[in-house]
Amino acid sequence: MVAGTGSVGVGLIDGREIRLAGYGFPVSDEGSGADIGLQVCSTGVAGRGSPRRADPLLSEVLSAFDHDPYQAVAWSEEARATDYAAFAPIVIRHANQGDPVGRRIVERAADAIGDLLDLFLARGIDRLSLVGGLAHAITPWLTPDLRARLRCPDADAAAGVLLVARGRLDLPKREADHDQASKFRV
Repeated sequence: MVAGTGSVGVGLIDGREIRLAGYGFPVSDEGSGADIGLQVCSTGVAGRGSPRRADPLLSEVLSAFDHDPYQAVAWSEEARATDYAAFAPIVIRHANQGDPVGRRIVERAADAIGDLLDLFLARGIDRLSLVGGLAHAITPWLTPDLRARLRCPDADAAAGVLLVARGRLDLPKREADHDQASKFRV
């Protein structure tokens, strides 16, 4: 499972690739950095923070737009997934400090990632790895059961991409490639 700017799950069952989510922001990529950024921006613009006091998270995010919701809306018309994802570290930092808005957003993201991991488990894939720029930050927010099931990947993302690409292109495997690739489980 990849949790970064976007999110996608890829697994193998009997040599067959299973893909979950990852169809692109904003219609997919639940639990991703872009999704977290979208949630905090829409919450800030809609003024859904604490009515009794200025929420520190929303204040920090809105400061990027001079605390002007109209600037945020104008920005959103051109913003890309990476632009939204730039807000994810801010949200996670505030969530870890107990900010209620930040906690709700990060809990929602962790639930989305957890739901995808649960779908892999339901399909019989029980070796789960979480990689990507948000993996370390989102892991503590997963349920204890899912955290206990996560394993370190056998290789980095580049090795996994090469294995998937080779399979999709049906490239012949050299003996040295096979020996190296057999070390990795994607």
